Amino acid sequence: MSTDTPYPTPQSGLWTVRDFRFHTGETLPELKLGYLTIGEPANEPILVLHGSNAAAAGMLTPAFAGVLFGPGQPLDATKHFIVIPDAIGLGPSSKPSDGLRTDFPKYNYDDMVDAQYRLLTEHLDIDHAKLIIGSSMGGMHCWIWGARYPDFMDALVPLACQPTRVAGRNQMMRRLAIAAIQSDPDYQGGNYARQPRSLGLAEAILKIGFNGGDLGLLAKAPTRVAADAFVDEELARTPTSDANDFIWRFAASRDYDPSAHLGRIEAAVLAINSADDERSPPESGILEDSVRRLKNGRLHVIPASSETGGHSTTANAAVFKDELRDFLETVPRRAPAGVSAG
Repeated sequence: MSTDTPYPTPQSGLWTVRDFRFHTGETLPELKLGYLTIGEPANEPILVLHGSNAAAAGMLTPAFAGVLFGPGQPLDATKHFIVIPDAIGLGPSSKPSDGLRTDFPKYNYDDMVDAQYRLLTEHLDIDHAKLIIGSSMGGMHCWIWGARYPDFMDALVPLACQPTRVAGRNQMMRRLAIAAIQSDPDYQGGNYARQPRSLGLAEAILKIGFNGGDLGLLAKAPTRVAADAFVDEELARTPTSDANDFIWRFAASRDYDPSAHLGRIEAAVLAINSADDERSPPESGILEDSVRRLKNGRLHVIPASSETGGHSTTANAAVFKDELRDFLETVPRRAPAGVSAG
């Protein structure tokens, strides 16, 4: 057990997939996939999937891992083997900034999930997981996992997302952020010598436009002066990404839409969203309708308040920990494909 965390010390790994074929037909002779594991491999596997703005290590916050992975918690790492892959485009996994720049394949979410599947089955020898849980992009990956590999898991918990095409504010904000970079003369068609100055603006556009919640941001910035100061602070931050990596990552959702395949999902599903989620607004009715179409699905919507943070609300696992625990206690256990459950 780590002295700094209530769960065992995470271990990092890096695996190379040979001749990985993307949905476009393009191949990479070597695709690197980073990952973290927590706990003993002999324990029941749980797959945790991160969002677009942080790699696997970004899930190890006190508010998320500290609440869920400790002894007696729903995802107790002393009883489970937790795997957190670095998705294509993030962390040590392959991405445009490794050298190919704009020649890097334009991957999509299906490619990212297929790479995760190969990591688990071919490298970590995992053929079945108790649970796949993910937030934002990771939640969107959960829906794809359930439809693409329906026998792989007992349960899915997609957080802060919807199983439908990216549209409305979600697509508009992505397009604006990408356009801010591509229209910058410093970008030079992706062959820049230094990061374009617009990269920081693009990151701020998505952070403020995609997160915070109306009531949450109003509480943080109740006056024009406070709002301007909030924006100034965001614009002054040093960019955390590479411009091409950023564009490839946020464009990867271009053809995401698992809505037609919800009937393939065999796992029990608990979809969790915040009522003030800017990207996936529950008032659209899309998520509620999608859950009704599942064989075994339920929906939990966290009420909006000055304490919630819009799309980022589920980064604070305390707001859904009890619902997750109750759900996992009722999930039917399923055997891997071709293996008898009894």
